[in-house]
Amino acid sequence: MSLSEDQTIAIPRAPESASSTFRATVPALEQRLHQPIPLLDHGFIRVIDYMGDDGAIVQAARVSYGRGTRKVSEDEGLIRYLMRHRHTTPFEMCEIKFHVKLPIFIARQWIRHRMASVNEYSARYSVMDREFYIPSPANLAAQSTSNRQGRDAVLEGDEAVEVLRLLRADAERAHDHYAWMLNEGIGDSPADPARQGLARELARMNLTLNTYTQWYWKIDLHNLFHFLSLRADPHAQYEIRVYADAMMEIVEAWVPVAARAFRDYRLGAASFSAPMLAVLRRMLAGETVAQPESGLAPREWREMMAVLQPPA
Repeated sequence: MSLSEDQTIAIPRAPESASSTFRATVPALEQRLHQPIPLLDHGFIRVIDYMGDDGAIVQAARVSYGRGTRKVSEDEGLIRYLMRHRHTTPFEMCEIKFHVKLPIFIARQWIRHRMASVNEYSARYSVMDREFYIPSPANLAAQSTSNRQGRDAVLEGDEAVEVLRLLRADAERAHDHYAWMLNEGIGDSPADPARQGLARELARMNLTLNTYTQWYWKIDLHNLFHFLSLRADPHAQYEIRVYADAMMEIVEAWVPVAARAFRDYRLGAASFSAPMLAVLRRMLAGETVAQPESGLAPREWREMMAVLQPPA
């Protein structure tokens, strides 16, 4: 499911249709409009449209400031203050619309972020292309024994070869059966005039979850930052993190001041519970504190110590 002919034509024609505007524009993002960024083996992300910039955040914040608060005059300082104290509504004044091509199993994880407008490619009306996500050997990992949502060591040898073969064979076989059921002359499955063919909305149920889909996804900056705080995190699943990392680069081109504040106060920061802070105060006072007398559960203790350890 690569860019369709209409989508491809729209890329070079977009600048030709540009006109003068009074709205804020960001040259670094204008250059990226409509340009697909390849991701995974067949996926991509591209910016379709956007509204607002760093100045729009400041403008929205200052409209609610009364007399006596005008000492906050420097835009970056204000944005960093807003981010630091989680004053979120000014960030909602900026919006961006992406065109994303991604495996279905990642789309189902992604759609859990509900504060966005989404319109997905419909297999009720159109035929799904024969494109599947097959992990690279470096990302083919075993199930973690300590984290039900995580991965462990990379599979190697005959087991890795067999897993990749099964993933590819199952996806191809499922799509072959899908094409046969549709009876629309797809790929190696020629149309049979003697058969009516199954409805598209039913035939699609047989496709594997690594089949690629596409959607338009529009979201405001505040909720995009929340998405990125979870999906650009090192603990996020690799496949969705690839998309989040690409989106973070786009955000840095679009609203660089807000992006820096987000990296400093959200993405690269850590929060502590009230019991954790109590333990930290005891440590800073010179007391030696171990987990049994800390009042913290073992898991919460490990999480706190993981944050406090210096980076390797």
